[in-house]
Amino acid sequence: MTLIDTHCHINFERYDQDRDAVIQRAIDAGVTRIINPAIDIPTSHAVIHLTQQYPGMFCAVGIHPNSTADFTPEVIAELEALAHMPKVVAIGEIGLDYHWDKSPKSIQQRAFQAQLELAAKLELPVIIHNREASNDVMDILEAWVKGGLPNRLKDRPGVMHSFSAPVQTAERALSIGFYLGFTGPITYKNADDLRAIARTIPQNRILVETDGPFLTPHPYRGKRNEPAYVVHIVDRLASLHQLPTEQVAHITTQNAERLFQLPS
Repeated sequence: MTLIDTHCHINFERYDQDRDAVIQRAIDAGVTRIINPAIDIPTSHAVIHLTQQYPGMFCAVGIHPNSTADFTPEVIAELEALAHMPKVVAIGEIGLDYHWDKSPKSIQQRAFQAQLELAAKLELPVIIHNREASNDVMDILEAWVKGGLPNRLKDRPGVMHSFSAPVQTAERALSIGFYLGFTGPITYKNADDLRAIARTIPQNRILVETDGPFLTPHPYRGKRNEPAYVVHIVDRLASLHQLPTEQVAHITTQNAERLFQLPS
């Protein structure tokens, strides 16, 4: 069984003491590839550096909404240069976060739109962070897609990372070609609404991700998350879709390869 963890912050300091062991456990569990998204310029450099150290590591470069308070247009030029590095497969993690008051909404939106324009220019998909901002996120994404994407992006504009929004948001995202990424919460006892949504998502639009070190799935909830645990998300999705775990692993791996243009 081969798996891809499409979102893990393996560069974060919580992995500094045992990163090699974490990655080896992932490989032992069948997780042969990991996509590591950045949250600002320093981490964009860091994730690129890690792709050079680990063969199965790929990355995304971008400015997380909570890191946009000092955003300037000059940042885009730096991101563009970084995005041309080998094994950069997306622009991300970008979007809007209205839960934490770390950056004014207007600046978040300006940074979001600028990075979407960059993604279209570079023909790279986007990894979208959405927290308590579904309507604004979808309004911006719909305008971006309808404004005209290059042919190479029309069927793979991006992924709604760690999806946890209402079903209407899922429907809007799917209607413009987005994938939905599912994380640990889909395994939690109180997540019936999320599971109900996941059950209805077309199989060719589902991705699995850990968002490590956060959102650890059951039965490891409360501990640090890591890529090896993505199998528990696959197991839960398999039960929801009434399919063998191996088949869901194959489907989600193919989906990730298609979205991020990864080698088979």
